[in-house]
Amino acid sequence: MSNPAHGRPPVSGSTSISSTSSSSSSSSAASSPVSVTVQPAGNGSSSPSSTSGSAGKDKSGLPPVYLNLNDYAGKEPPQGQASCSPLQHWDDTRTADVWLSSLHSVIFIITCALAAFILFRNVLTWHLQSFWGASGDFWQSQWDKFIDSFGDEPMVLWVFGTTIFTMIVYWTVGTLYTFMDLTNRPACLRKYKIQPGTNEPVEVRRLLKVIWCVVCNQIFVGIPLAYASYRLMEIRGLSDIRDLPTFHWVCFELTVCILMEELGFYYSHRLLHHKHIYKYIHKQHHEWTAPISVTAIYCHPIEHIFSNLLPPFMGVFLMGSHVATAWLWFALAILSTLNAHSGYHLPFFPSPEAHDFHHLKFNNCFGVLGVLDRLHGTDSLFRATKSYARHIMMLSFRPPRDAFPDSTMK
Repeated sequence: MSNPAHGRPPVSGSTSISSTSSSSSSSSAASSPVSVTVQPAGNGSSSPSSTSGSAGKDKSGLPPVYLNLNDYAGKEPPQGQASCSPLQHWDDTRTADVWLSSLHSVIFIITCALAAFILFRNVLTWHLQSFWGASGDFWQSQWDKFIDSFGDEPMVLWVFGTTIFTMIVYWTVGTLYTFMDLTNRPACLRKYKIQPGTNEPVEVRRLLKVIWCVVCNQIFVGIPLAYASYRLMEIRGLSDIRDLPTFHWVCFELTVCILMEELGFYYSHRLLHHKHIYKYIHKQHHEWTAPISVTAIYCHPIEHIFSNLLPPFMGVFLMGSHVATAWLWFALAILSTLNAHSGYHLPFFPSPEAHDFHHLKFNNCFGVLGVLDRLHGTDSLFRATKSYARHIMMLSFRPPRDAFPDSTMK
C-alpha cells in the first residue's frame, strides 16, 4: 500500500518499478521523465532488476529507488494499488504536508509570542514592583506625616479632604488652560486647537458664568454627595487609614474604576440626551459647542450628581478603596475630563477629539473610552468624519490638522 505520511507514490509488495525499455525514441526526447524517490516495501529483499547488469540498477540504468511517473500515464495502476495516479497521490499528500507544516509554524509563532509577552509582563511588573517597594517606605512615611498633621478621622478625610483635594486639582490645571484661552498665549499652542477660531479669546462674561456654576457644584453639590459617599463606604467597610495598599492592588483597583466609570457615564449621559430630559438638564452643558477646559462640570446640579460624581465613585465603592487610592483615581478622572473639554489636541496627551465632536454634533460619542460607543453604534457619524482620523495620541509635535489635513480627507 502507499505511505501517505511521506508523500510517496504507491509501490506494490517488495518489487520496485523500473522504467520501461525505450518504447519510442521520439517520445523519450519529447518529454523528460519525472522521477521521485521511493523506498522498496517489504523486508528489504532485493528487486529482480538488481540482479542483472550492475548491482542496484534496473535496465533503464536508474537505481531501483527511482520511479518514472511518466510510465503510468494512460495506464491502469498495478494490481492492489489505489486508482489514483502516483503523481496525483503525491500532489495530494504534499499539499497535506504543506498545511501541516504551516500549522506547526503558526503554533510555534503564537507560542513564542505568548512567551515573549509573559516575559515582558513579568519583567515590567518586577521593575514596577521594585520601584514601588523601594519607594514604599518613602510614600508610607509621607502619608504618616500627613495623617499626623490632619488626623486620621475617616469622615474628615473622605468628605472635606476629598472636596479640597479635587478642587485643587481641578483649578490648578483648569487655570492653565483658562490662561491660554484668555490671552491666546503661548502662541505656539494655537496650532493644536481642535476648532480653530473658537474662543480666541474666550468671552470673559461667559467664562465668569462658568466659574460661578462650577464652584457652586463643587461646594453645594459636591460636599453633600461626598458625605453620602462616606456613609456608603462605612456600610461597605472602610480600610485602615494609615496603611497604604500595595502597588498591584492599586493598579487593579484603578482598572476596575476606569471600567465602571465607562459604564456609569455612558448610560447616564445617553439618558440625559433623551428628548424629554435634555432641554431641562443637559442643554446647559451643551451651550458650549466648542468647549473649554473649565466647562467640564459646568452643568445642572442633577447632571453633576448622576453623570459627573456617581460614575467615578462606583469603582471606589465596589472595591472598598483606600481613601488615598480614591484621591488618586479622582485626580486622574478630573485630569481626563479637563483634557476632554480643553479644545486642544496637545502632543502626548490622550485625544479629546471624540468628546469635542460630541459637543459639536450632540448625538455621537457619549462615553469616555469609546468602547460602549462602538458597541452601540453611537460613534458611526464620528467615524465617518475627518476627526476620527485625528483621534489618536500624537507622539510628535506635529499638529493633528497638519498630519491629517482636511484636503486629503474624504
